[in-house]
Amino acid sequence: MLSGKILSLSEVAASRAQLREEGRVVVATNGCFDLLHVGHLRYLTEARAFGDFLWLGLNGDQSVRELKGPSRPLVPEADRAELLAAWRVVDAVTIFPEMRATEFLRVVQPDIYVKGGDYTPESLDREEADALRACGARIEIVRLVPGRSTSKLVEKMAHS
Repeated sequence: MLSGKILSLSEVAASRAQLREEGRVVVATNGCFDLLHVGHLRYLTEARAFGDFLWLGLNGDQSVRELKGPSRPLVPEADRAELLAAWRVVDAVTIFPEMRATEFLRVVQPDIYVKGGDYTPESLDREEADALRACGARIEIVRLVPGRSTSKLVEKMAHS
């Protein structure tokens, strides 16, 4: 079974076809997940509850630098992927190199797509939203865990 596996973008299609044959409800989410904390765990646990297979798209190192700045990521992509794949709530992890998850979403074709409360369905990237519409994915927005963020942890460490 795929549980806890790290799959390349080229391996996604075959795995997704198997999940479709099994009638599994695939939930997808994505992000940087740099310096893991309890807010990440709670978010992913809530996302997983929408279906029976959670596929996490992980921003690669270059895209994290583009999104968060030159000092990030703190943890390299392979380490982040391995840590996330070890969590029980995560069924598969796929690293994608682009800033946006568009290609990841096109190949995973989730039944449900989950984002944190700092987004709305209207504020999603247009290309990502188009990829979700094309596969008929339902979009769910879950609340953020107050006071829990990698940026806040980095700031706290810098002032220690």
